[in-house]
This record gives sequence, C-alpha cells and structure tokens, in this order.
Amino acid sequence: MNLSWAVPLMAALATGAVAQEKNKTPLMVVPSVDLQRYMGTWYEIARLPNSFQRQCAGDVTATYSLREDGDITVVNRCRKENGEISEATGKAKRASEEGPNTKLKVRFAPAILSFLPFVWGDYWIIDLAPDYAYAVIGEPSRKYFWILSRTPSIDENTLRGILTRARQQGYDLTDLLRTKQPTAQATPQ
Repeated sequence: MNLSWAVPLMAALATGAVAQEKNKTPLMVVPSVDLQRYMGTWYEIARLPNSFQRQCAGDVTATYSLREDGDITVVNRCRKENGEISEATGKAKRASEEGPNTKLKVRFAPAILSFLPFVWGDYWIIDLAPDYAYAVIGEPSRKYFWILSRTPSIDENTLRGILTRARQQGYDLTDLLRTKQPTAQATPQ
C-alpha cells in the first residue's frame, strides 16, 4: 500500500478551519446525507490541484464503506503516470455529534495517531444530487475541492451547474483539473 499522498492530505485539510476565518461567508453544506446511499465507489470528475494527488495521472476513485462502529472506511485509488496504482486507506467520522452528518473528518494516518487533531482533515459534502449521482466535497478554506460521480463521466450541463454553485460558495476554480477517466468528457469552457 502506498500512502505517499495520504500524509500530506491530512496536514493540508487540517488547516481548513483556520483558513475559513479569511472567508467572510461560511461554507454551506448539504443539510444531511443518507450514509447507506453514499457508500460505494465514486469517480473523481475534477479537483483543484493539491500536492497529495500530484502523482495521480487518472482513474481516480474513492470507495466508502460503513464500519460496524458507525464510522466510514475510505479507500482512495489512482493510476500513476507509469501505470501503477496508488492506494491509501483511511477512516472518516462525523465531525461533531451535534452538527450535520455532511461535515466529516477524515484521516489516513495510522490509528495510533488518531488522538492528534492535526491528522484529521475536513471532508464536507457541499453539493449532492437528489439521486446521489454526484457529490461535491470541499472544506472551509476553499483550497480543496472535488467533484465525484457514480460514473466515470458527468453531463456537461450538470457540471456547469455544480461549478456555478461552487463559485457562489466562494470557490476560485480557475485552476480546476479535469480528471482523466476511461470515458471522461471534455472540460466546459
């Protein structure tokens, strides 16, 4: 298992709460999510550039499964330029028992380090299709952003709507990267 992109993810996402103070408007999340429906494999459609996915050339997926304790096992995979698969396994949990279940914390560090707050990063569901065909993940600093879909491609009109709503939430998507998937469509202009 290659965890080279998991450790930077933890540190980067952990800075989100501090960075939100720079944004005047709080990042809004979906009110709630049916975790049973959310489980399974999602294909990354697009993301903002980040250091922990630098080696990912394409075929990026995230697979979620509920654990007996109510938390979530997260398995992120991608294909590197040389064709090898990079994989990182982590854990997600509800950020707060009082808050919505669409604000999660995720870690890819070993369980022994889970008591350290900085190994947990924000994973907020900020947009979700009524039929769970797509989900949009963000965090308070608005530095990290992912569009996920149940299929390797997404309708361009749907994508434009997602991008419009993300911009309305304060995201700068100038550098948005479209993920190379086996049947991905062209990037909208």
